[in-house]
Amino acid sequence: MLQLFADPSALRGDLLTITGPDVNHIRNVLRMKPGEELSARIGEDGREYRFGIEEISEQEVRCRLRFVKEADVELPVKILLFQGLPKADKMEWIVQKTVELGVCGIVPVEMNRCVVRLDESKKDKKTARWQTIAESAAEQSRRAVIPRVERPMNLRAALDYALQQTDLILVPYELQETDASTSEALSRLQPGMSAAVFIGPEGGFEPEEIERIREAGGIPISLGRRILRTETAPLAFLSWMIYRFEIE
Repeated sequence: MLQLFADPSALRGDLLTITGPDVNHIRNVLRMKPGEELSARIGEDGREYRFGIEEISEQEVRCRLRFVKEADVELPVKILLFQGLPKADKMEWIVQKTVELGVCGIVPVEMNRCVVRLDESKKDKKTARWQTIAESAAEQSRRAVIPRVERPMNLRAALDYALQQTDLILVPYELQETDASTSEALSRLQPGMSAAVFIGPEGGFEPEEIERIREAGGIPISLGRRILRTETAPLAFLSWMIYRFEIE
């Protein structure tokens, strides 16, 4: 079933008016017809609204509300990903997959060993592209919210942001021993809390970067005995979160 995100202003009583790119998708790509049903998220209330299509034109799709469903699809902890900027199009892939797995927000971080160095003039365009990917992934995976992708930051600004927005800072680090310290760190994360997770770029963290994160209260953890690529590490961490809070 199609799910889309709608602005609260598009809902008047029980009538939803869809405009913009979603009209072309409904009308020409999916070729939906009046009487068919779609799902919508309205604002950020976390509920799923089911609508029946009543009328389709070139400019808009008009739908009537059928019922509202309380949808428990978000992780009970908020994970904010601070991703060291990777090369090529890996960031697009990371945004897509981490949104599917439940991340609540993504902050691209410029670190010392990043191969990619974005010009200031390109940062807004890149951020808009990543946000579009996040929105598409949120719709596909039936998320209740669209995670926000922030404009790239340097490490100092990222740490300040993490301290303001989250309860706990974790940093998967390849030199951290696979001992009980990781379990102890993760046990601090409880439902209702939020955590910042810092992932290094292809070349990993420099020692002084790890020290700076430690000084900010960050806790190094291990993701296992193997060295993971920068695009694999956040997926491994989020998979842990899914297992711990939704399956275990």
